[in-house]
Amino acid sequence: MLLKRETLEGIAEGRITLAFRRWKRPTVRAGGELRTAVGVLAIDAVDAISESDITDADAHSAGYAARGALLAELNRRSDGDLYRVAVRLAGEDPRPALREQDTLDGGAIATIAARLARFDRSSRHGPWTDAVLRLIETSPGVRAPDLAASLGRETQPFKRDVRKLKELGLTESLDVGYRLSPRGRAWLATRESER
Repeated sequence: MLLKRETLEGIAEGRITLAFRRWKRPTVRAGGELRTAVGVLAIDAVDAISESDITDADAHSAGYAARGALLAELNRRSDGDLYRVAVRLAGEDPRPALREQDTLDGGAIATIAARLARFDRSSRHGPWTDAVLRLIETSPGVRAPDLAASLGRETQPFKRDVRKLKELGLTESLDVGYRLSPRGRAWLATRESER
């Protein structure tokens, strides 16, 4: 579920507690979490509703001046069912702190190794994690399309794979391209010492 920056800021400030979407099927579920630029959002409820269920108070809780403004926005897309999503800020995104962990104990090493092995096993294009990490190590700040092309890969699947590494705290996004995080550098150093 994508949210505009101003909506995210409203959620972080506690002014916005609802979001409304038209979906063929919901992309979030009650009890789930969503990582965003302002932190982790808790998804407290996802309810299918009709337009007549939306009140002025709901519109205000979603950051709109009036019900009509919200409906106008929702009706720009006519396909899909209407959902009311209750959201709140649950806390900070743990990834920045994870990225900074440059000392890896045995448990962290085992966890990272298991996740990377799973990514490699489930990949349609074969093992990729080590090659991508080493490419990012030697090419920080290089555009994703250029990195992908150097591996003979399409850009979007490559970017999805890099996001998986980012979830483990191994890489971080730059304005252009990526770089290894301190945790990513520590991981590769661990791999080198095993060779």
